[in-house]
Amino acid sequence: MAEITITTDNFSDEVFGAGMPVLLDFWATWCGPCQMVAPIVKELAEELDGKVKVGKVNVDEQPELAEAFRIESIPTLVVLVDGAVTNMCVGYQPKEKIKKMLGL
Repeated sequence: MAEITITTDNFSDEVFGAGMPVLLDFWATWCGPCQMVAPIVKELAEELDGKVKVGKVNVDEQPELAEAFRIESIPTLVVLVDGAVTNMCVGYQPKEKIKKMLGL
C-alpha cells in the first residue's frame, strides 16, 4: 500500500480506524533530513502492506496535527497502536531502526 497523506479531515478514519499499527512521518518539503528518510518510509509502506499503515503529515499544511503531537523538529516518526503513541523518534532513522520502532 502506498503512503497516505494524513490531514485533520481524515486523521480519525485513517489512524483510529486503521485496525493495525500506524507509522506517521511528520515532514516538510524544505527539510533535508525529511527528504533523506522519505524513500525509506515509502519502501516500508510497500513492504509492510497489510501489517502497518503509513501516513505522511506535512507540518506546514497540517499545523494542528503537528501541534497535537508536539512536533518541534522534523522528521519525526510516530508509531500508534490502537490510537495510542507507542514510539516516537526525531531525525533521520535507518530502515532497521524504524522497523524496530514498529516491533518488527
